[in-house]
Amino acid sequence: MKRWILFAGGFLTLGLLTFLPSARAAEEKGMDWVKVSKEKRSFVLDPSGRSFTPWGFNYDHDDQGNLIEDYWESKWEVVDRAFVSMRKLGANVVRIHLQLGKFMTGPDKPNAKALAQLDRLLRLAERERLYLDLTGLGCYHKKDVPAWYDKLGEKERWAVQARFWEAIAGRCAKSPAVFCYDLMNEPVVPGGKRKEGEWLGPDFAGKHFVQFITLDQKNRPRPDIARAWINQLVEAIRKVDQRHLITVGMVDWSLERKGLTSGFVPQKVADRLDFLCVHLYPRRGNLDEDLKTLAGFHIGKPVVIEETFPLQCSQKEFETFVEKSSQHASGWLGFFWGKMPDELRRSSKIGDALLLQWLEFFAKQAKQRQQKQ
Repeated sequence: MKRWILFAGGFLTLGLLTFLPSARAAEEKGMDWVKVSKEKRSFVLDPSGRSFTPWGFNYDHDDQGNLIEDYWESKWEVVDRAFVSMRKLGANVVRIHLQLGKFMTGPDKPNAKALAQLDRLLRLAERERLYLDLTGLGCYHKKDVPAWYDKLGEKERWAVQARFWEAIAGRCAKSPAVFCYDLMNEPVVPGGKRKEGEWLGPDFAGKHFVQFITLDQKNRPRPDIARAWINQLVEAIRKVDQRHLITVGMVDWSLERKGLTSGFVPQKVADRLDFLCVHLYPRRGNLDEDLKTLAGFHIGKPVVIEETFPLQCSQKEFETFVEKSSQHASGWLGFFWGKMPDELRRSSKIGDALLLQWLEFFAKQAKQRQQKQ
């Protein structure tokens, strides 16, 4: 779950970054494809066979909180500049969040204009040699969620979600620049019954990052519902794309233990997923517990920490967390909202200071990882 800090000058979310796969040598040829390694603990590039460690950014909004679909038509140069900047910082993966309301104009009708912009984004990613983590079905801005969508029942809503993914995957199937399809950001199966139309979790600074995939448990085991939902969306993707990897962005409270749980228990829902993603922000004084949580997602498939940031701990603790998490994690993604370190150094905002520390660490790590290749 994304967490926010409010400042007088704006707000701060969280995320994590990627790392560049010795692109210089590959500059004269097309991009390799990403696949899971034979031992199913990490990733490799095909056909080169080189190892691949996702090290990159969530490019989920600009520094004003606008989602990419809000400006990628009128201000494409902003997107282009951000991709150039992320590569300069050493990223190899960029996570993009796609809103359902922008890509579906009706239950059966994908938005051709939005799909054309997705094509444009693929070409940009290929040019900059950045792999995309395409996270779908977003409903972050409630005002942009179609009224017809919220009126649908579980079966009909899942059908629309499947059509969304079939349309996205159909456009992306031939591009090696896609790292993965992330079915949804932080889906949850409710325990019991929710009110009609209440599909979204509480908002954080005006955005809804958590979604419920059903409104009525109907005495079904929650992991069974999650697994059935995953299977339906995977089937939709595999109709048009048999190659790209598929995952889900899980909250860290997805493990089967006392307290708050999402219903997406890794061992019980991940049959059709190629790897697992967890959103994990280390906490001051609780690194051992956070690392234990991470270990719970290690079930025989690669694990990517898809969102992380030194929000609840010091920069030093965060660096320790990243180092120790490599025992179970095969990739890390933070956040980037368009400002480079030079610009952040000129700012007096606390949020910009935190971002600067993060980006300096990110770039240093990326360089070290490149040198080891």
